[in-house]
Amino acid sequence: MTSQTEIIRFLEQFAPLHLAEDWDNVGLLIGRQNKSVKRILTCLTVTPDSVTEAIQQKCDLIVSHHPIPFRPLKKLTDRDTVGQMVLSLIEGSISVFSPHTAFDSAKLGINQQWAEGLQLQTIRPLVPQVPGEENGNGAGRMGELRQPVMLSELVRSTKSLLSIKNLQIVGDQSKMVKKIAIACGAAGSFLENVKQHSCDVFILGETNFHTCLEAQAQGIQLILPGHFASERFAVEHLASILANEFGDVDVWPSVKEHDPLTWV
Repeated sequence: MTSQTEIIRFLEQFAPLHLAEDWDNVGLLIGRQNKSVKRILTCLTVTPDSVTEAIQQKCDLIVSHHPIPFRPLKKLTDRDTVGQMVLSLIEGSISVFSPHTAFDSAKLGINQQWAEGLQLQTIRPLVPQVPGEENGNGAGRMGELRQPVMLSELVRSTKSLLSIKNLQIVGDQSKMVKKIAIACGAAGSFLENVKQHSCDVFILGETNFHTCLEAQAQGIQLILPGHFASERFAVEHLASILANEFGDVDVWPSVKEHDPLTWV
């Protein structure tokens, strides 16, 4: 029988919590430290749909990328969505563990998986955790394609990797690019780092209008597949990693989770 303590220990080795941003809320967020775990659901975000799925499927643990609660709660009642979900999880004896930005920045985390999926060479952190350490933990990733390609070809590769049909870009699709920066989620704050490293393209989940204008002014091409697409693929992979590590535990990525945005 696998204990929750064993699973938490593995997750904290895979994505060390000290890598998380200061503002983040990571680790075991709901539940008791030591209990038996037979069924795990992974998801990007704890939503009413994923909570319902976890309850119906008799899960013991949810491993979600985004934390719940994200901000401190002053009240825990059923008068708001977060309160309803937390109470339902507690009543169902379902724990929640979230690695969030620690998973983003880990050696084998989301940004590293993205960079390897695009077959970049000389991959290193965009912002190393330890200054000067090129092959370790850190925020974002950057690397080079084997040879320059048109932006349109990189767009196709990104769509294929993330299994999506639509995304947004800033820039000229006929422009030749080679040096690529990557940061999942809402990552516009890294634009200055992208500029400092003279990257041709910045691939990120999403950002605001003014960051798009600044990238355009700086001659940096942007590829924006959306927050959901930029991270969901990695929690699917995490389910496989956990299943391989803990053979007596049933693990699967949520089948009810979906992007709240519809691309038309």
